[in-house]
Amino acid sequence: MNPSEPTRQLAGMKAFILIWIGQFVSILGSAMTGFAIPIYIFSETERVRELALLGLAFMLPLILLSPIAGTIVDRNNRKKMMILSDLAAGLTTIAVFILVRADSLEIWHLYITNAINGAFQTLQWPAYSAAISVMIDKKQYGRAHGLTSLAQSGSGIFAPVLAGALLSFIGLQGILLIDIITFIFAISALLFIFVPNPPRTVEGQKGQGSFWRETGYGFRYIWERPSLLGLQLIFFTGNFFATWPSPPRPP
Repeated sequence: MNPSEPTRQLAGMKAFILIWIGQFVSILGSAMTGFAIPIYIFSETERVRELALLGLAFMLPLILLSPIAGTIVDRNNRKKMMILSDLAAGLTTIAVFILVRADSLEIWHLYITNAINGAFQTLQWPAYSAAISVMIDKKQYGRAHGLTSLAQSGSGIFAPVLAGALLSFIGLQGILLIDIITFIFAISALLFIFVPNPPRTVEGQKGQGSFWRETGYGFRYIWERPSLLGLQLIFFTGNFFATWPSPPRPP
């Protein structure tokens, strides 16, 4: 254990398990909302155009900000970035919940909340993956990756079942309330874990400088390593075709 590590916070694999539980619960709640929101939109408009625009509102900020998300995460504390991303998603869900409760929700409100959520979502995965890489030993990477994939796939399986079963009983308000509770749980879990700062490598020192210098260095680093570039292109292609038919992450 690092001597500078706070004794009251979990570290290592125990900390990862706590993060994983929090993120799994949060993803499950968000996926339930993702099932309920399109049903609400279609019942209000009886058109699919609004669903397409909702997806665009989420994906456009995600695409535009993704190239600089890594630099933002590297220049800030990983734990704080994860909390900020979860907090932004939670606040947008609270805003939608208040509007639904007041019977004032309009479709354009969902476009705004989805755009905000998409912007902050760009920080979630880079911060999460960077934090995990310094929290646990390399021999645990395979286990961590398997659990992460399980959380993502499991939420996609169970969320529609749970949302479909509960929607007729508790309505959209109830689903949103569950989502809010899961965000609170995820953020609370992050407060009890310790994320060490990564060691400064030689490559990292070469790229130090202004925000845009560090961003450009990251692209050059990948470009100068053909094997790494090829791996990134494989991931890009796989994620493109795997994500295309999926619904956007809800507010």
